[in-house]
Amino acid sequence: MSQASRSLASRTLPLLIGVVALGGIGAAAAWYGLSQHGATATASNECAIAKPMADRLKPLAKGELAAVGVSNAPKPPPEISFAGPDGQPRTLSAFKGRTILVNLWATWCVPCRQEMPALDKLQAEFGGSDFEVVAVNVDTRNPDKPKAWLQENGIRNLAYYADPGGKLLQTLQKSGHVVGLPTTFVVDASGCEVALLKGPAEWASPDAFTFVRTALGKP
Repeated sequence: MSQASRSLASRTLPLLIGVVALGGIGAAAAWYGLSQHGATATASNECAIAKPMADRLKPLAKGELAAVGVSNAPKPPPEISFAGPDGQPRTLSAFKGRTILVNLWATWCVPCRQEMPALDKLQAEFGGSDFEVVAVNVDTRNPDKPKAWLQENGIRNLAYYADPGGKLLQTLQKSGHVVGLPTTFVVDASGCEVALLKGPAEWASPDAFTFVRTALGKP
């Protein structure tokens, strides 16, 4: 091989390697995009059963619930775990077959404290075998303080759920559910998330009662 040929090869080989590498990266990116799209499509298909309910709820997100976002494409909620009233770990799948309104609150959050009596009334009105307000406390210090606060403020109908380790909050921040507290989302009986609210609401209002009644398929 002549000196000129060797020089050309030395310049061409890295270029070819770079093209191949970029091609590999592009293929990997395309595969990742397709796999993500496939996962999203699978989740959407899994929750297609919840779409008619979401469609009925959408026009009811008004008045006191005007800030509630009803999903156009219901999907499974993030996988989260928290402690139940007995102190044992619970996941949202444990509630499948019931519609639940999951609320994240803390004693240091003023809007959270203000809406707790309304959530208590909502539970008193609709709580039963087909519905529960799952209010999860996310205080990470002094685990006795939230229980004492509930008792002092006459909150009697809500079961006590908590995540003192803060892992649930981190998971929901990463998923985009939480930018602050309170945060509330509704999961229907099929286990699909149909609505999300980032902020407080008047959950004891006629608007809220109509919303929940409709979510339960009641007239």
